[in-house]
Amino acid sequence: MSEPRTFTVDEDDDGIRLDRWFKRHMPEVSFNLVSRWARTGQLRLAGKRAVPGDRVEAGQEIRIPPVEATPARPARRQPKRERLTDEEVQLVRDMVIYDDANAFVLNKPPGLATQGGTKTTQHLDRLLDGLAGEGARPKLVHRLDKDTSGALLVARTARSAGHFAKAFSGRTARKVYWALVVGLPDAAEGEIDAPLAKQPGTGGEKMHIDEEHGLPAKTRWRTIDRAGNRAAWVELQPLTGRTHQLRAHMASIGHPIVGDAKYGGPEAFLTGGISRKLHLHARRIRIDAPDGGKIDVTAELPGHFAESLATLGFEAAAGDVAPVRAAPSLGRRVAAAAKARRRERRGERRARGSQPKAKRR
Repeated sequence: MSEPRTFTVDEDDDGIRLDRWFKRHMPEVSFNLVSRWARTGQLRLAGKRAVPGDRVEAGQEIRIPPVEATPARPARRQPKRERLTDEEVQLVRDMVIYDDANAFVLNKPPGLATQGGTKTTQHLDRLLDGLAGEGARPKLVHRLDKDTSGALLVARTARSAGHFAKAFSGRTARKVYWALVVGLPDAAEGEIDAPLAKQPGTGGEKMHIDEEHGLPAKTRWRTIDRAGNRAAWVELQPLTGRTHQLRAHMASIGHPIVGDAKYGGPEAFLTGGISRKLHLHARRIRIDAPDGGKIDVTAELPGHFAESLATLGFEAAAGDVAPVRAAPSLGRRVAAAAKARRRERRGERRARGSQPKAKRR
């Protein structure tokens, strides 16, 4: 068994705390270990029991028990992935609408989360094992909300993942969405410039317009077609990538996306056989490829969206005609409207609070 070790305090350490001496000369010894030695009487200063806060003097001897080598920590095991069923493999393969050496583009169905969470065990990231084949496992480089359908690009290699991630963060990738919205916007096209922040009290589950603390958020839109004043089919192009940006922005100008109860409440639903599912679809993605070419892919609509277009008398071919163009910003108008709604809600709360409470009998 190893013998205790003894050290002599030199003049440069005169007057410092004992725990400080260990930091200077034995950084591999943790404070917790020094404290344990003190509690068990194994730490001695000038022949007496010591504690970490004691001051040392030049010439004093510090005695400590033998320090055993700390065993290396075993490598952390990665959680074992559950093997996909044949049906799950076929499911993700059926989503593929584009495939080359650098990427897959999938047409994600509504209702499938992109990534897992606390209570989400079935998600697209898990299903990507079904596209691995003999090569590396594909990697997500961007995401879509669970209830949003459409084009989702997945990198096939680490090199292409880095390239695509840079394109998305640098806003050189272009994404075009289709949406059905309640009511008819008062212009043919426009740009919403309204900062977004997490709404307090929602646990980060909902965004709202916040001119003071929000992050910049811009969305271009144009009206493709209209069903009287009842609903409009719009094309949306996010110029930034904030959480729930399209949903929060359209609701902020008074035209929530059909089926979006989170941002539109009861007013987000249409009668007459229109599905209650969210009507937001990533129609097209365009991005530069690592080899210098371009990836430009269009994703077909999910069944409920296509049926709603037909019910409202829209021709699907009309949506791909004209590109989104720059238009006057609606930032001030949106911010003012959001501020007015907040003021109105505060007034309602005050009115409720001022009402006399019923007396108990």
